[in-house]
Amino acid sequence: MADSDWTKLPSDLLQTIFEKLSVYADHLRFRAVCRSWRSSVPKIPRHLPPQLPWLFIPLYHHSRCALFNFSDNKIHFLHLPEASLGKRRCGSSHGWLAVLDETPTILLLNPITRASLPLPPLSTFPNVVSFDYSRVGREYVIRTPTGHIYARNLRQMRDSFVKKIVLSSSPNQSDFSAVAILNRSGDLAVCRSGAGSWTFVDDAPSDCEDIIFHDGLFYAVDKYGLVSVIDLRDLRPRVSPVTTARQLRGDIQYLVKSGNEVLLVTRYLDIVNDAMDDDRRSVIYRTVRFEVFRMEWDGPRWEKVESLDEMAVFVGENSSIAFSAADFSGISGNCIYYTDDYSENDYDGDGEEPDMGIFRLGLESVEELPYYSGSSHSRRRLLPPIWLSPNPC
Repeated sequence: MADSDWTKLPSDLLQTIFEKLSVYADHLRFRAVCRSWRSSVPKIPRHLPPQLPWLFIPLYHHSRCALFNFSDNKIHFLHLPEASLGKRRCGSSHGWLAVLDETPTILLLNPITRASLPLPPLSTFPNVVSFDYSRVGREYVIRTPTGHIYARNLRQMRDSFVKKIVLSSSPNQSDFSAVAILNRSGDLAVCRSGAGSWTFVDDAPSDCEDIIFHDGLFYAVDKYGLVSVIDLRDLRPRVSPVTTARQLRGDIQYLVKSGNEVLLVTRYLDIVNDAMDDDRRSVIYRTVRFEVFRMEWDGPRWEKVESLDEMAVFVGENSSIAFSAADFSGISGNCIYYTDDYSENDYDGDGEEPDMGIFRLGLESVEELPYYSGSSHSRRRLLPPIWLSPNPC
């Protein structure tokens, strides 16, 4: 019997096979088979569900970055000067990074497609009184909520003005919104697609630590685990507090959407080094454990979760997200995969070893991420990584 000619499969059969693919890497492999397969399906697979995050790793190079894929346990290198050495990644949503440098620019960047889109610059935040390049070392003048005025230079604004930026959807959609958490105050600022500046969300709580987009609404959490629901569908944002008991334990709070549920993930840190370094006090923290709670809306109240079952949670400077380990190879259920989003990192290459790893909730144990476990890569010489869900759209 003669060998079958796979290049001559009917186009409708190829389309059926293509539509059943749910992993972006499989889409790339499908299109790589031959020219007829490639021409039979769209170049951009818009049917794909959210993808398992890759670890985006900035390298000590002015134009290269790396992506670690858990599914194949491989590193993929990218030429990406827009997000490499000297840049800070302060958010990751829907496959797009929010990138800052030593200018007022805030750039949204898709590392897979190289598409980019600027957001309104840092100088347009409502608490920025003025910006002037000629005031070297004091380019920005900032006003605190209490009216105090202080100055910041270009690097300080890159490193510490914005804590995190979260998107409602891919910027390729014309009606997306972006919400920024400010570092010193925890205030929330919003910009809609096409806007020329940022505006504060009135009545939003201060001391916000994380924010997610879920079922058409933003959910923000403060350091006590108190949640506010933010509706941006009208011209004026509407803020609805969710009254729960305060969570007085833990050091960092995250909100995670897991299916139809909202989870609170509490991170605990401990001091591993407290010393003087070059006449400065150097305190190094490390993650020691996590706790997880589920929002019970009929209370409302936070209900402690003893097991995540097959779910794996990814937290850090990314928009926090959960995936079923049953749907992807290379990850384990009942685990929290975390990166460093609190250290005073140096984005030019002189920072401390980032605090990142895998916490096994059932065992209450911490282990290294597989990229570093038993490898020759130096974590000490590492710029802060961030989770990125690859998105070709």
